[in-house]
Amino acid sequence: MTISRILLAGTASLALLGTSACVTDPNTGEKKISRTAIGTGLGGTLGYLLGGLIGGDTARIIGAGIGGSAGAVLGKQYDDQIKELKEQTAGSGVDVEEIGDQDAILVRLPDGVTFATGSAAINPGFLDTLNNVAESMIKYPNSLIDVYGFTDTTGSPATNQRLSEQRAQAVADYLAARGVARARIATKGFGESYDSLRVKTGDNVNEPLNRRVEIKITPISQEDVAAARSQ
Repeated sequence: MTISRILLAGTASLALLGTSACVTDPNTGEKKISRTAIGTGLGGTLGYLLGGLIGGDTARIIGAGIGGSAGAVLGKQYDDQIKELKEQTAGSGVDVEEIGDQDAILVRLPDGVTFATGSAAINPGFLDTLNNVAESMIKYPNSLIDVYGFTDTTGSPATNQRLSEQRAQAVADYLAARGVARARIATKGFGESYDSLRVKTGDNVNEPLNRRVEIKITPISQEDVAAARSQ
């Protein structure tokens, strides 16, 4: 991505910190708080969200075949995609947010609902929501997709690292199975590295949001395509 877009992202980073939602665990029926983010690990959180694409953008743009129609997702269509994603995932606990000034869209899948403790199997009750996310990615094809996996601190760090990678891979594989071009998608596991991200419930800071997956959708412009092809 261009340097200007990354710098612009920094000016709006605090917009990531204010959304909350209630979600029902499809397996237990238990009500859970999705998030009101105030994490003590803020700097690191913004680092992985506002940094470059996993593995860099040049090879991925070429590999994904993004070309002549690139840039269509920017502007009005970017706003349309965010609006549609919010509508399609309403009530599921998914957070859909803008990163920066149309730099990327963050889709945060809810803690404790997407996966059970110690599992990389997507809860069946959450598949309809993922189907809607996949449909949006297909409708707006000129973007690259980073899928990040996280765990809580149950188990050893090595085990949690593998589990976070498996969770990210599970979501990526499901999106691909629904028709999203696999070449657009990259995955990364963070293990328990960001276990300090928490929510505020009442007067207490608690509810660690660790058993989750985050999807960053980064739009690709004609400028990005031209830069990739010139290298």
